[in-house]
Amino acid sequence: MTQTTIRPIAPSDEGAWRALWKAYLEYYETSVPEEVYQTTFKRLLSPDHAHQNALIAEQNGTPVGLVHYIYHAHNWRLEDVCYLQDLYADPSVRGTGVGRALIKAVYKAADADGCPSVYWMTQDFNHTARQLYDRIGTLTPFIKYSR
Repeated sequence: MTQTTIRPIAPSDEGAWRALWKAYLEYYETSVPEEVYQTTFKRLLSPDHAHQNALIAEQNGTPVGLVHYIYHAHNWRLEDVCYLQDLYADPSVRGTGVGRALIKAVYKAADADGCPSVYWMTQDFNHTARQLYDRIGTLTPFIKYSR
């Protein structure tokens, strides 16, 4: 079994991070403008945006997955909560524990930062990912609306 290492994103990760995030966005049949890639990467590295975070999963020194997570205030809690916004593992490593390792790393970071609540969303047709999510999280009855 290949060992997976989870670590914070670094400036040298921009190319690999961009490729992974682009593949994630393509899975959801969407894209973002170049300015969003540039701005998001800068924010993920900036101490001025400590609420925005990213981790990279590596196997054999190669980035194979990513997770973005955001801390924010919540009116029902005194402490912040953590929104796990993007989670992606390259198709070649799915089933090797990369997704689980990334989620657990977010849980660990949130606990260390005083955020006991971590939540995320996925589309109902994402059956493969939902098999993991059903084991590592709790499905809620909420339905998302957006403008």
